Amino acid sequence: MTVPASNRSWVKPAAIGAAVLAIAGIGAATFGRQQQAPDVTFLSIDGQKISSQDLRGKVVMVNFWATSCATCVKEMPQMVETYNRFKGQGLQFVAVAMSYDPPNYVLNYAATRQLPFKVALDAGGDLARQFGDVAMTPTTFVIGKDGKILKRYLGEPDFTALHALLQKSLSAT
Repeated sequence: MTVPASNRSWVKPAAIGAAVLAIAGIGAATFGRQQQAPDVTFLSIDGQKISSQDLRGKVVMVNFWATSCATCVKEMPQMVETYNRFKGQGLQFVAVAMSYDPPNYVLNYAATRQLPFKVALDAGGDLARQFGDVAMTPTTFVIGKDGKILKRYLGEPDFTALHALLQKSLSAT
């Protein structure tokens, strides 16, 4: 069926709208139910290997970031504050530098800011791929004690809501 030229102005916006809704639906379906976190091994900047199996039974935050990301740099002091607030209750935290971030920049940033949690390099981009093709920074995952993803934050999280989620997750048995 051909739509007359006078009635075509709605076709493109409708198609775009349908595509956006479909993509949003897929995202909601993917993270609406709890998904198992990928089985990965992080390589920290000090050469330590941290496997997701080692982290089972603990609440974990995995933060994908880059030294060139203004929002990442802005949120990092609050990430440090969050980690320091909850580490005594068992929170584990791994900050994963994106593959395009020069390792010497990451090392310098972590050292000069005295980051208190594990900082890992994702040199080949494998970690980002395994966590659902993470491309936007910052992207933060909160993983429950059972290894399931409780929440994915795109951009800077609402720290009040994040703290409430962490408190609830850490106190769960």
